Amino acid sequence: MLNVVLHEPEIPANTGNVGRTCVAAGARLHLIRPLGFRLNEKELKRAGMDYWDELDVTVYDDYEDFLTKNPNAHIYMATTKARRVYTQVTYEPDSYIMFGKESAGIPEEILLEHQNDCVRIPMISGTRSLNLANSVAIILYEALRQLDFEGLQETGQLHHLKWK
Repeated sequence: MLNVVLHEPEIPANTGNVGRTCVAAGARLHLIRPLGFRLNEKELKRAGMDYWDELDVTVYDDYEDFLTKNPNAHIYMATTKARRVYTQVTYEPDSYIMFGKESAGIPEEILLEHQNDCVRIPMISGTRSLNLANSVAIILYEALRQLDFEGLQETGQLHHLKWK
């Protein structure tokens, strides 16, 4: 199972949207404190809609607590500061993909410890960053694509009509 890690997220609606994406993708969500909100905030639940109860989520006291409880985690660091693109790595079924807080990203000290596993989403010059929830969806679904969308429903049906 793929793992999404949010390092000190600040905006409840973003985290709620990420939670909903994790449920749809069959991924686990890991939240590293401090959080910029309480886990029972209305905006968090509203963004996650009725999916929040289905979410496999773990909360950690800090980054060291996360590392201690996930000692063998292969962590990809999503950052605008990376030297390679997120499509240039091979994701494993149990990969961890970490995203930093909305205002500052992942601390550079952490990035240096994982410099070979830092990835970025290409953007035009001068663009600071994409929305956190959008970034999670982009990279998570690339990892899922590489893993042949294992366990995901790949076809849909119309509600009122039938496909020809």
